[in-house]
Amino acid sequence: MNATFSMWRKSLSQLIKMEDKKEWDGLDVLSKWFIATRSAVGTVTIYSGLIGGMLAWQYLKAEGASFNFLTWLILTLGLFIAHGTNNLINDYTDYSRGIDKDNYFRTQYGVHPLAQGFWNKSTHLVWFAVSGLLATLSGVYALYVTHFAPIVVWLFAVGAFILLFYTFPLKYIGIGELSIFIIWGPLMIGGVFYVLTGAWSWLVVLASIPVGLNVTTINLGKHTDKGKEDKAKGVRTLPVLLGETGARHATIGAIVISYLVVLYLILIHFFTPIMALVFLAYKPAIVAIQRLSKPRPSEPPADYPIWPRWFSTVCFVHNRVFSNYFVLALVADTLIRTFAPNFWR
Repeated sequence: MNATFSMWRKSLSQLIKMEDKKEWDGLDVLSKWFIATRSAVGTVTIYSGLIGGMLAWQYLKAEGASFNFLTWLILTLGLFIAHGTNNLINDYTDYSRGIDKDNYFRTQYGVHPLAQGFWNKSTHLVWFAVSGLLATLSGVYALYVTHFAPIVVWLFAVGAFILLFYTFPLKYIGIGELSIFIIWGPLMIGGVFYVLTGAWSWLVVLASIPVGLNVTTINLGKHTDKGKEDKAKGVRTLPVLLGETGARHATIGAIVISYLVVLYLILIHFFTPIMALVFLAYKPAIVAIQRLSKPRPSEPPADYPIWPRWFSTVCFVHNRVFSNYFVLALVADTLIRTFAPNFWR
Protein backbone atom coordinates (compact mmCIF):
# COMPACT_ATOMS: atom_id res chain seq x y z
CA MET A 1 0.00 0.00 0.00
CA ASN A 2 2.83 2.42 0.81
CA ALA A 3 4.36 1.68 -2.60
CA THR A 4 1.00 2.45 -4.25
CA PHE A 5 0.64 5.79 -2.46
CA SER A 6 4.24 6.58 -3.31
CA MET A 7 3.59 5.99 -7.01
CA TRP A 8 0.44 8.12 -6.92
CA ARG A 9 2.40 10.96 -5.34
CA LYS A 10 5.28 10.55 -7.77
CA SER A 11 3.10 10.36 -10.88
CA LEU A 12 1.18 13.46 -9.80
CA SER A 13 4.36 15.48 -9.31
CA GLN A 14 6.64 14.41 -12.17
CA LEU A 15 6.57 12.74 -15.56
CA ILE A 16 7.37 9.04 -15.28
CA LYS A 17 9.72 7.23 -17.66
CA MET A 18 9.34 3.45 -17.69
CA GLU A 19 10.76 0.84 -20.07
CA ASP A 20 9.80 -2.48 -18.44
CA LYS A 21 6.35 -3.84 -19.38
CA LYS A 22 6.39 -6.11 -16.31
CA GLU A 23 6.79 -3.05 -14.11
CA TRP A 24 3.87 -1.42 -15.94
CA ASP A 25 1.67 -4.50 -15.61
CA GLY A 26 2.33 -4.53 -11.85
CA LEU A 27 0.87 -1.05 -11.36
CA ASP A 28 -2.60 -0.41 -9.95
CA VAL A 29 -5.33 1.15 -12.10
CA LEU A 30 -4.95 4.70 -10.76
CA SER A 31 -1.17 4.68 -11.16
CA LYS A 32 -1.55 3.60 -14.78
CA TRP A 33 -4.11 6.33 -15.41
CA PHE A 34 -1.98 9.03 -13.74
CA ILE A 35 1.08 7.99 -15.75
CA ALA A 36 -0.65 7.40 -19.10
CA THR A 37 -2.44 10.76 -18.89
CA ARG A 38 0.65 12.64 -17.68
CA SER A 39 -1.22 13.84 -14.60
CA ALA A 40 1.86 15.68 -13.31
CA VAL A 41 0.96 18.29 -15.90
CA GLY A 42 -2.75 17.75 -15.25
CA THR A 43 -2.40 19.48 -11.90
CA VAL A 44 -2.65 22.80 -13.79
CA THR A 45 -6.32 21.89 -14.19
CA ILE A 46 -6.74 21.56 -10.43
CA TYR A 47 -5.31 25.07 -10.10
CA SER A 48 -7.84 26.46 -12.60
CA GLY A 49 -10.67 24.80 -10.70
CA LEU A 50 -9.36 26.17 -7.40
CA ILE A 51 -9.05 29.69 -8.78
CA GLY A 52 -12.53 29.67 -10.31
CA GLY A 53 -13.90 28.33 -7.03
CA MET A 54 -12.22 30.93 -4.84
CA LEU A 55 -13.34 33.80 -7.06
CA ALA A 56 -16.87 32.40 -6.87
CA TRP A 57 -16.58 32.17 -3.08
CA GLN A 58 -15.64 35.86 -2.92
CA TYR A 59 -18.55 36.85 -5.13
CA LEU A 60 -21.11 34.74 -3.27
CA LYS A 61 -19.98 35.96 0.16
CA ALA A 62 -20.30 39.56 -1.02
CA GLU A 63 -23.83 38.75 -2.23
CA GLY A 64 -24.73 36.96 0.99
CA ALA A 65 -25.19 33.66 -0.85
CA SER A 66 -23.85 30.19 -0.02
CA PHE A 67 -21.07 28.31 -1.79
CA ASN A 68 -21.86 24.81 -3.10
CA PHE A 69 -18.75 22.80 -2.29
CA LEU A 70 -20.07 19.58 -3.87
CA THR A 71 -20.68 21.29 -7.21
CA TRP A 72 -17.21 22.79 -7.15
CA LEU A 73 -15.67 19.40 -6.36
CA ILE A 74 -17.55 17.65 -9.19
CA LEU A 75 -16.57 20.36 -11.66
CA THR A 76 -12.89 20.36 -10.70
CA LEU A 77 -12.51 16.58 -10.73
CA GLY A 78 -14.42 16.43 -14.00
CA LEU A 79 -12.08 18.96 -15.60
CA PHE A 80 -9.06 17.05 -14.30
CA ILE A 81 -10.38 13.83 -15.83
CA ALA A 82 -11.21 15.67 -19.07
CA HIS A 83 -7.59 16.83 -19.27
CA GLY A 84 -6.41 13.26 -18.87
CA THR A 85 -8.93 12.14 -21.51
CA ASN A 86 -7.49 14.70 -23.92
CA ASN A 87 -4.00 13.36 -23.35
CA LEU A 88 -5.20 9.82 -24.05
CA ILE A 89 -6.81 10.79 -27.36
CA ASN A 90 -3.75 12.92 -28.14
CA ASP A 91 -1.48 9.87 -27.85
CA TYR A 92 -3.92 7.64 -29.75
CA THR A 93 -4.26 10.10 -32.64
CA ASP A 94 -0.55 10.79 -32.99
CA TYR A 95 0.28 7.09 -32.74
CA SER A 96 -2.35 6.14 -35.32
CA ARG A 97 -1.06 8.81 -37.71
CA GLY A 98 2.51 7.53 -37.31
CA ILE A 99 3.73 10.67 -35.53
CA ASP A 100 5.01 8.90 -32.41
CA LYS A 101 7.24 6.43 -34.25
CA ASP A 102 11.04 6.47 -34.62
CA ASN A 103 11.82 7.68 -31.08
CA TYR A 104 9.79 10.84 -31.55
CA PHE A 105 9.95 13.59 -28.90
CA ARG A 106 6.85 12.37 -27.04
CA THR A 107 8.27 8.90 -26.42
CA GLN A 108 11.53 10.25 -25.02
CA TYR A 109 10.21 12.02 -21.92
CA GLY A 110 7.39 9.86 -20.57
CA VAL A 111 5.45 6.63 -20.78
CA HIS A 112 3.51 6.14 -24.02
CA PRO A 113 1.59 2.87 -23.48
CA LEU A 114 0.74 2.43 -27.17
CA ALA A 115 4.14 3.27 -28.64
CA GLN A 116 5.90 1.11 -26.03
CA GLY A 117 3.57 -1.85 -26.43
CA PHE A 118 2.31 -1.72 -22.85
CA TRP A 119 -1.22 -2.11 -24.21
CA ASN A 120 -2.93 -2.23 -27.62
CA LYS A 121 -5.29 0.18 -29.38
CA SER A 122 -8.41 -1.53 -28.08
CA THR A 123 -7.29 -1.23 -24.47
CA HIS A 124 -6.30 2.39 -25.04
CA LEU A 125 -9.75 3.18 -26.40
CA VAL A 126 -11.40 1.54 -23.39
CA TRP A 127 -9.40 3.79 -21.05
CA PHE A 128 -10.32 6.78 -23.20
CA ALA A 129 -14.02 5.84 -23.21
CA VAL A 130 -14.23 5.39 -19.43
CA SER A 131 -12.35 8.64 -18.78
CA GLY A 132 -14.46 10.47 -21.34
CA LEU A 133 -17.68 9.16 -19.79
CA LEU A 134 -16.70 10.40 -16.32
CA ALA A 135 -15.72 13.81 -17.71
CA THR A 136 -18.97 14.01 -19.69
CA LEU A 137 -21.05 13.19 -16.60
CA SER A 138 -19.41 16.11 -14.81
CA GLY A 139 -20.33 18.38 -17.72
CA VAL A 140 -23.90 17.09 -17.76
CA TYR A 141 -24.10 17.80 -14.03
CA ALA A 142 -22.98 21.40 -14.68
CA LEU A 143 -25.69 21.72 -17.35
CA TYR A 144 -28.29 20.31 -14.98
CA VAL A 145 -27.53 22.55 -11.99
CA THR A 146 -27.57 25.64 -14.23
CA HIS A 147 -30.82 24.54 -15.94
CA PHE A 148 -28.98 24.26 -19.27
CA ALA A 149 -28.01 27.92 -19.29
CA PRO A 150 -26.91 28.95 -22.82
CA ILE A 151 -23.47 30.04 -21.59
CA VAL A 152 -22.86 26.63 -20.00
CA VAL A 153 -24.09 24.87 -23.13
CA TRP A 154 -21.57 26.85 -25.18
CA LEU A 155 -18.76 26.26 -22.70
CA PHE A 156 -19.53 22.53 -22.67
CA ALA A 157 -19.62 22.40 -26.48
CA VAL A 158 -16.39 24.36 -26.94
CA GLY A 159 -14.61 22.27 -24.29
CA ALA A 160 -15.76 19.00 -25.87
CA PHE A 161 -14.74 20.19 -29.34
CA ILE A 162 -11.23 21.15 -28.24
CA LEU A 163 -10.83 17.93 -26.24
CA LEU A 164 -11.70 15.79 -29.26
CA PHE A 165 -10.02 17.82 -31.99
CA TYR A 166 -7.04 19.48 -30.31
CA THR A 167 -4.57 16.88 -31.56
CA PHE A 168 -6.02 16.87 -35.07
CA PRO A 169 -6.66 19.21 -36.73
CA LEU A 170 -6.22 22.13 -34.28
CA LYS A 171 -2.59 21.37 -33.35
CA TYR A 172 -1.78 20.79 -37.02
CA ILE A 173 -2.94 24.24 -38.15
CA GLY A 174 -1.28 26.42 -35.52
CA ILE A 175 -4.22 27.07 -33.19
CA GLY A 176 -3.60 24.34 -30.64
CA GLU A 177 -1.81 26.78 -28.35
CA LEU A 178 -4.70 29.26 -28.58
CA SER A 179 -7.05 26.41 -27.67
CA ILE A 180 -4.99 25.65 -24.57
CA PHE A 181 -5.12 29.31 -23.49
CA ILE A 182 -8.90 29.39 -23.92
CA ILE A 183 -9.43 26.13 -22.02
CA TRP A 184 -7.20 26.68 -18.98
CA GLY A 185 -7.96 30.39 -18.74
CA PRO A 186 -11.40 31.80 -19.60
CA LEU A 187 -13.26 28.52 -20.12
CA MET A 188 -12.23 26.68 -16.95
CA ILE A 189 -11.94 29.61 -14.55
CA GLY A 190 -14.75 31.68 -16.03
CA GLY A 191 -16.88 28.55 -16.47
CA VAL A 192 -16.44 27.27 -12.91
CA PHE A 193 -17.20 30.78 -11.64
CA TYR A 194 -20.37 30.97 -13.72
CA VAL A 195 -21.70 27.54 -12.74
CA LEU A 196 -21.19 28.33 -9.06
CA THR A 197 -22.55 31.90 -9.15
CA GLY A 198 -24.87 32.15 -12.15
CA ALA A 199 -23.04 35.34 -13.14
CA TRP A 200 -20.65 35.99 -16.01
CA SER A 201 -17.78 38.32 -15.11
CA TRP A 202 -15.35 39.79 -17.61
CA LEU A 203 -13.07 40.74 -14.72
CA VAL A 204 -12.91 37.06 -13.76
CA VAL A 205 -12.06 36.30 -17.39
CA LEU A 206 -9.30 38.92 -17.19
CA ALA A 207 -8.06 37.34 -13.94
CA SER A 208 -7.89 33.99 -15.76
CA ILE A 209 -5.50 35.33 -18.41
CA PRO A 210 -2.27 34.97 -16.34
CA VAL A 211 -3.17 31.34 -15.61
CA GLY A 212 -4.11 30.54 -19.21
CA LEU A 213 -0.97 32.21 -20.56
CA ASN A 214 1.32 30.33 -18.18
CA VAL A 215 -0.21 26.97 -19.05
CA THR A 216 0.21 27.86 -22.73
CA THR A 217 3.91 28.59 -22.22
CA ILE A 218 4.43 24.92 -21.33
CA ASN A 219 3.11 23.85 -24.72
CA LEU A 220 4.85 26.69 -26.54
CA GLY A 221 8.10 25.55 -24.95
CA LYS A 222 7.45 21.89 -25.77
CA HIS A 223 6.43 22.61 -29.37
CA THR A 224 9.49 24.82 -29.81
CA ASP A 225 11.68 22.02 -28.47
CA LYS A 226 10.34 19.63 -31.08
CA GLY A 227 9.84 22.16 -33.87
CA LYS A 228 12.17 20.40 -36.31
CA GLU A 229 10.56 17.01 -35.68
CA ASP A 230 7.05 18.45 -36.03
CA LYS A 231 7.92 20.30 -39.22
CA ALA A 232 9.36 17.13 -40.74
CA LYS A 233 6.17 15.21 -39.89
CA GLY A 234 3.81 17.91 -41.14
CA VAL A 235 2.61 19.02 -37.69
CA ARG A 236 2.29 22.80 -38.10
CA THR A 237 2.17 23.97 -34.50
CA LEU A 238 2.41 27.69 -33.76
CA PRO A 239 6.19 27.47 -33.11
CA VAL A 240 6.59 25.72 -36.48
CA LEU A 241 4.68 28.55 -38.18
CA LEU A 242 6.48 31.32 -36.27
CA GLY A 243 9.92 29.72 -36.37
CA GLU A 244 12.04 29.20 -33.29
CA THR A 245 12.91 32.87 -32.80
CA GLY A 246 9.30 34.02 -33.08
CA ALA A 247 8.12 31.24 -30.79
CA ARG A 248 10.70 32.08 -28.15
CA HIS A 249 9.68 35.75 -28.19
CA ALA A 250 5.98 34.85 -28.02
CA THR A 251 6.64 32.68 -24.96
CA ILE A 252 8.60 35.46 -23.25
CA GLY A 253 5.72 37.84 -24.01
CA ALA A 254 3.21 35.45 -22.44
CA ILE A 255 5.27 35.26 -19.23
CA VAL A 256 5.65 39.04 -18.96
CA ILE A 257 1.99 39.77 -19.73
CA SER A 258 0.85 37.38 -16.99
CA TYR A 259 2.55 39.56 -14.36
CA LEU A 260 1.29 42.80 -15.89
CA VAL A 261 -2.32 41.58 -15.76
CA VAL A 262 -1.99 40.69 -12.07
CA LEU A 263 -0.54 44.13 -11.36
CA TYR A 264 -3.39 45.81 -13.25
CA LEU A 265 -6.02 43.86 -11.30
CA ILE A 266 -4.39 44.98 -8.04
CA LEU A 267 -4.37 48.61 -9.16
CA ILE A 268 -8.08 48.56 -10.04
CA HIS A 269 -8.82 46.88 -6.66
CA PHE A 270 -10.13 43.63 -8.12
CA PHE A 271 -7.36 41.90 -6.16
CA THR A 272 -5.99 43.02 -2.80
CA PRO A 273 -2.25 43.87 -2.64
CA ILE A 274 -1.59 40.39 -1.22
CA MET A 275 -1.77 39.11 -4.81
CA ALA A 276 1.61 40.73 -5.37
CA LEU A 277 2.96 37.50 -3.85
CA VAL A 278 2.99 36.12 -7.40
CA PHE A 279 6.00 38.33 -8.08
CA LEU A 280 7.98 36.01 -5.80
CA ALA A 281 8.05 33.71 -8.83
CA TYR A 282 10.47 36.14 -10.48
CA LYS A 283 13.50 33.84 -10.17
CA PRO A 284 12.13 30.98 -12.33
CA ALA A 285 10.64 33.65 -14.61
CA ILE A 286 14.10 35.14 -15.14
CA VAL A 287 15.59 31.69 -15.70
CA ALA A 288 12.90 30.93 -18.29
CA ILE A 289 13.31 34.27 -20.05
CA GLN A 290 17.09 33.93 -20.14
CA ARG A 291 16.89 30.47 -21.69
CA LEU A 292 14.20 31.56 -24.14
CA SER A 293 16.38 34.51 -25.18
CA LYS A 294 18.85 32.17 -26.86
CA PRO A 295 18.47 29.49 -29.56
CA ARG A 296 18.07 25.89 -28.48
CA PRO A 297 21.38 24.00 -28.53
CA SER A 298 21.67 21.21 -31.07
CA GLU A 299 23.04 18.84 -28.43
CA PRO A 300 22.38 18.61 -24.67
CA PRO A 301 24.93 20.24 -22.37
CA ALA A 302 27.17 17.90 -20.42
CA ASP A 303 25.30 16.01 -17.68
CA TYR A 304 21.95 17.51 -18.73
CA PRO A 305 19.52 14.78 -17.55
CA ILE A 306 16.20 15.55 -19.25
CA TRP A 307 17.01 16.11 -22.90
CA PRO A 308 15.19 16.67 -25.31
CA ARG A 309 13.20 18.95 -22.99
CA TRP A 310 14.85 22.36 -22.99
CA PHE A 311 12.47 25.32 -23.21
CA SER A 312 9.56 23.23 -21.94
CA THR A 313 11.41 22.44 -18.71
CA VAL A 314 11.94 26.03 -17.61
CA CYS A 315 8.41 26.96 -18.71
CA PHE A 316 6.99 24.07 -16.68
CA VAL A 317 9.01 25.03 -13.58
CA HIS A 318 7.97 28.67 -13.87
CA ASN A 319 4.33 27.73 -14.37
CA ARG A 320 4.40 25.51 -11.28
CA VAL A 321 5.99 28.20 -9.07
CA PHE A 322 3.82 31.01 -10.49
CA SER A 323 0.67 28.91 -10.03
CA ASN A 324 1.60 27.97 -6.46
CA TYR A 325 2.08 31.61 -5.51
CA PHE A 326 -1.05 32.64 -7.42
CA VAL A 327 -3.20 30.11 -5.56
CA LEU A 328 -1.54 30.89 -2.21
CA ALA A 329 -2.06 34.60 -2.74
CA LEU A 330 -5.66 34.08 -3.83
CA VAL A 331 -6.34 32.05 -0.67
CA ALA A 332 -5.05 34.99 1.37
CA ASP A 333 -6.98 37.41 -0.84
CA THR A 334 -10.16 35.37 -0.28
CA LEU A 335 -9.65 35.36 3.49
CA ILE A 336 -9.23 39.14 3.44
CA ARG A 337 -12.34 39.58 1.30
CA THR A 338 -14.28 37.26 3.63
CA PHE A 339 -13.24 38.62 7.02
CA ALA A 340 -12.24 42.20 6.16
CA PRO A 341 -14.39 43.10 3.15
CA ASN A 342 -13.72 46.83 3.43
CA PHE A 343 -9.92 46.43 3.50
CA TRP A 344 -9.35 47.17 -0.19
CA ARG A 345 -12.08 49.07 -1.98
